[in-house]
Amino acid sequence: MKHVNAALFVPFLGCPHRCSFCDQKAITGRETTVTPQDVTEVAQTAIASGADTKHGQIAFFGGSFTMLRRETMTALLAAAFPFVENGAFAGIRISTRPDAVSDDVLSLLKRYCVTTVELGCQSTDDAVLQRNGRGHTRADVENACRLVKAHGFELGVQMMTGLPGDSDAGALRTADELLSFGADTARIYPTLVLRGTPLAADYLAGRYAPQTLDEAVALCAKLAPRFEENGVPVIRLGLHAVASLRNNLLAGPFHPALRELVDGAVYLERMQNLLHSRPQGVHTITVGSRFLSRAAGHNGRNKAFFKDKGYTIRLQGDDALRLYEIRG
Repeated sequence: MKHVNAALFVPFLGCPHRCSFCDQKAITGRETTVTPQDVTEVAQTAIASGADTKHGQIAFFGGSFTMLRRETMTALLAAAFPFVENGAFAGIRISTRPDAVSDDVLSLLKRYCVTTVELGCQSTDDAVLQRNGRGHTRADVENACRLVKAHGFELGVQMMTGLPGDSDAGALRTADELLSFGADTARIYPTLVLRGTPLAADYLAGRYAPQTLDEAVALCAKLAPRFEENGVPVIRLGLHAVASLRNNLLAGPFHPALRELVDGAVYLERMQNLLHSRPQGVHTITVGSRFLSRAAGHNGRNKAFFKDKGYTIRLQGDDALRLYEIRG
């Protein structure tokens, strides 16, 4: 049984900055403040569903959690804590900014059984960070990562592609640096243009051109294996397809199945490399048993690609193979 997290979104609260791309209400679909009662109800609902919450977490996403007023933050943590203490959940996950962690804050999180701290790093290029109004530096990212690891938390990192001033090479450097800072998990978000953001004004004025979907998929197909093959799972690719996001989306590489497109692109390239010197005909390729559909491509597009070139691909699973590994 797959474990389930109880997710709560804390939109825009606590954060003093207005990043070029940010509209937390559109991203999270939530406009009101999360209360301790919300925490209790969401956790109880997850437990009542019969899902495996014992290996899951109560997760606070959205805003900069550690920049909330101290009494607000501790009230939310205090509401979540009993569910961890009694074993109903394995821990608590919070998301925050690299310039919003300190020894004092991390010690407080530890007391309330927080197990994972995710940092919205977005880039490790100071020029990109400044241009997008992030309000923190590469040094802040590195320091925050080191602190989180030193306090014994699982470190989650979040990065973006296609930011104004960034490049594919810059995004790859960011991934490499986040790996060197000790990342345990990663999320990758291609930049989207949302109504009412500074980036929307730049887009409408012709000062910013977002990545195409093909460009975002191609870059993420280089980034995801970089993390995965260094033992860092990419636990999210692209934003959730909530109605508020769709309603506020002006432009950018949004796709509800971005993960499938990216994984399919990785497998396609690797299968091409495997078959490039082999004759047309029927070929059996082995991939991880859990990843058969990803290797086949979104809506079977990888199999169709090879069929057009005279190859019939038969995929078979092997539990021993990890994501992106193939044999044939």
